[in-house]
Amino acid sequence: MTDRRQFLRLGMTGLVLAGIPMGCARLSRPRKSEELLFSAADTVHGEHTLIGLNREGHLKARITVADRCHGGCQRPNAQEVLLFARRPGRHFYVIDLARGQLAATVEAISDHHFYGHGTFSPDGRYLYATENHAPSGEGFIGIYDAQKGYRRTGQLAAGGIGPHELRMHPDGNTLVVALGGIQTHPDYRRIKLNLDTMAPALLLINRHTGEILQRYRPSHHQLSCRHLDISPGGIVIAGYQFQGPQWQTPPLIARLDTTNGEFGELDLGHEFQPCLNNYIASIAVHPQLPLTAITAPRGNKLLVINHHNGKLARSVDLTDCAGVMVAGEDGFLVTTGSGTVQRLPADLSQLMQLQAMDLHWDNHLTAVTSL
Repeated sequence: MTDRRQFLRLGMTGLVLAGIPMGCARLSRPRKSEELLFSAADTVHGEHTLIGLNREGHLKARITVADRCHGGCQRPNAQEVLLFARRPGRHFYVIDLARGQLAATVEAISDHHFYGHGTFSPDGRYLYATENHAPSGEGFIGIYDAQKGYRRTGQLAAGGIGPHELRMHPDGNTLVVALGGIQTHPDYRRIKLNLDTMAPALLLINRHTGEILQRYRPSHHQLSCRHLDISPGGIVIAGYQFQGPQWQTPPLIARLDTTNGEFGELDLGHEFQPCLNNYIASIAVHPQLPLTAITAPRGNKLLVINHHNGKLARSVDLTDCAGVMVAGEDGFLVTTGSGTVQRLPADLSQLMQLQAMDLHWDNHLTAVTSL
């Protein structure tokens, strides 16, 4: 079997939205200690937006962009946050938080598209973005130099087809990559072209040399490994999306302890497992608590597991739950496709609705901390 959101301490005060051209929406200068979540969302009229909310759920930022976006990441030690177009997207957007505007739109190189996720080197210089090379179907991790205007300076082989979410390991040298195994082509949008021959994996890759240090294979070849997060101690929680028959209900959550290589899939029981409808979306590992929050939007479930022992700690019914992120001492924040923002406290008691907006949230929340 073996072969890597806190918050946007952005502190933006008011943002004038009406009549601002795409890419020119301005955020006010950061105000110390105010925290926000940041996510992609679509309006009911089909506009693609990037939204910032504070911890209480109040709107603080709204920028219109050309693409439907997906995941994002902040550049360490900088006032920049990146949002990636949703697969098969051709752009990522760089937002300058200090000036309060869209700083750049970076286009994929010829014959490539993005998979919606990226992560930075610890010093903030290099961005690593998952990509597809359309002619061959092979996956790559593009390397972009942030000090040179996000010029693409190289690439690493991703070890197969369909690399999706990736994170930087706490060691600062290893990329943890969810390899989905699904081949797509921009000409066919999101049609899956190789379901019979999928080869998904959870990979550890040396970011300096490109060497695949470890490859962990799911228990079924149609368990597409898509999303993940990692604890400061090196425990990875990964989520699958099953591409096989609907009547099968294989495990959808994997746990890897990178300190000893222990890899396994969580058994949630024959009665509970079918409720997830074979689809995991967003994952948020709490850095201080032994808790990981996981969304299963097709099953309308928000799960919390103890990532130390792999046991289910809480299950909450939440229709079309989407993104989830850590809210520090307040537990977790979670968004839904119907536009609500909810808080699940650290004691895992009751959900509290903070906001209801006329939006469809995407499946991820991006953590950003202002300097």
